[in-house]
This record gives sequence, C-alpha cells and structure tokens, in this order.
Amino acid sequence: MTQPHDTPPDVIDLLAGIQPGDRLDTIRRHRLQARTHAQQSYLALFEPAQLLPGSRFTLADRQAVAAFVAGLHQQPDATAFYNAALASEGARQARPGVPQGIAAEVVRGAASGPYGSYPPGPLSEEDQAGPAYTVGEAQGAVLGRPLSAALEHAHLLTLHPRDASPAALQKLLDAGWGTTDIVTLSQLVAFLAFQIRVVAGLRALAAAPAPRGQATLSNEETQA
Repeated sequence: MTQPHDTPPDVIDLLAGIQPGDRLDTIRRHRLQARTHAQQSYLALFEPAQLLPGSRFTLADRQAVAAFVAGLHQQPDATAFYNAALASEGARQARPGVPQGIAAEVVRGAASGPYGSYPPGPLSEEDQAGPAYTVGEAQGAVLGRPLSAALEHAHLLTLHPRDASPAALQKLLDAGWGTTDIVTLSQLVAFLAFQIRVVAGLRALAAAPAPRGQATLSNEETQA
C-alpha cells in the first residue's frame, strides 16, 4: 500500500517501524478507523492548516513540549522524532538554543512516576510522593516564561497526574496562557501518552512470534 507523495507518513507506523504489507500493517488495517483518527489527531496538533484565532501556542513550542514529554516517557524513537521536528521547526521560527534547553530539561525532569496523592479514601494507600519539577533558571531564560510554564505543566500531567489542580492551571494563566491554548496543551500531552504507548505495544507485538497456526489473511480480507 503506497501513499501519495503529498500525504504525510503515518507517524505511529513510522515510530513502530511498520512496513506496508507486514504483519502489523495488516493488524492496523483491521482497525482502520482508529488508525485514521490517531493520525488525524497528530496532524491537528502538530500540522494544523492554521492555528485557532488568538492562539499563541506556536508550532515550534508544540514540538518543544512534545520533545520534552517524549523524553520523560523514555521512548527513544519518539524522542528522536520530536527532537528532529523541534530542530527543524525551531530553525524556521528562529528559536536558537531551545532544542538544547529542552534536552537539558529532560535530564533535569527525569523520574519514574506516576506520583501524587488521591483524595482521601480507599485509593490513598496508593499515594506516592515524587520530586516536584521546575525549569532551571538558566534554561528558563532561554525558553521564556510561557514555554517554561508549559513544560512544568506537561511534567505534572505526565508524572504527577493525580496532583493536577486548579492551582496548576492558574500557573499557566499567570504565565500568559489563554484557556484555549491550555486545552490544546493538555490534549497534546494526552495524545503523546497514547501515541507512545501504542508504539511500545506494537513494537512488543513485532518482537513476539506470530501465534502458531495463525491464518494468513488474503488481500481481499485485509482491504475489506
């Protein structure tokens, strides 16, 4: 199955190393709607035809947040992909030093997680304290306040999801974020968590042998 030259590659296929016609390609084509929706979500977040009116969440800053979040997830293929996208987008938007700043903050923010506390109740026994994260002073000067606040919020959602709160949203507002862009930021972090987990699952499937006796689907069946 080939794609037109003007059609962006399916990013999950790219990150998972899926080739047209292989076993995982066949599996994904049987969930074509889910496959399409995942790619459309990526395009809406990272390659929109235009930003929403009033949005200040630039494409370069979206790639910066994505590179940071992928680094926190410790997924090498996704990290390399978004680092490359950040370097390209950042160069177009004249943001020198940002890729290096993001790489430094990935190291600074690295942790296992998930951390945080549930509301008092039966789940409280699963509470786990973890390191709080703030952007370093030196990198903050390079990244700027809005992007620094975005990284801190992305770290919270990725590694401290139980600690998300109105106070955390207020920090974004105080840093100049509008409500629409805050929603987009949250969607971006959630999408990356989904995308990276799907890629990890597909790579695990690729590494596992196919079940014995598994029937090979005909071309007519795979294209149905």
